[in-house]
Amino acid sequence: MATNYQETPVLDPVEETSPATPARRSDMGGGVALVAIGLFLLVARFLDIGQIFLLLLGGGFLAWGIATRTAGLLIPGGILSGIGLGVLLMEGPFGSVGGDAEGGVFLLSFALGWFSITALSALFTRDTQWWAVIPGTIMALIGTGVLVGGAALTVLEFVGDYWPVALILVGLYLLFRRQQAME
Repeated sequence: MATNYQETPVLDPVEETSPATPARRSDMGGGVALVAIGLFLLVARFLDIGQIFLLLLGGGFLAWGIATRTAGLLIPGGILSGIGLGVLLMEGPFGSVGGDAEGGVFLLSFALGWFSITALSALFTRDTQWWAVIPGTIMALIGTGVLVGGAALTVLEFVGDYWPVALILVGLYLLFRRQQAME
């Protein structure tokens, strides 16, 4: 007496596609990117967008990163938006300021772009990009020092001359700590 078993196909959970799989999310990201690029090129055909080009490009990356909840897209978006805002401010309301103040305003705008990476990644992704606070803070401090002038510029000049001492001290600390751990 022979038993006839019929094999049923086993579904591999890796091969199944559901609305939440990365393949679907990348399709969405690609669609958002194509729509954004198309809109940008259409607007550029009819308007002079030279001064706001980087701001629009950065905004496109930010929108794409928020839509797909991808921190990797927020990074160029924040950087380009910060630079674009700085360019826009230099060409517009702060164009007549001149001198060091222009550089200070630009650095503060650029710092804002770096801070936006941390803020937007905290709001829209699973992994907050805390590292972006470091370059943002450095640029904000330098920009503020340039705007304030006087003693702040003297401090910036001193730090600019002697910052390698901080590297030496941190390196010595790490070596000393390692030596103690080995004992």
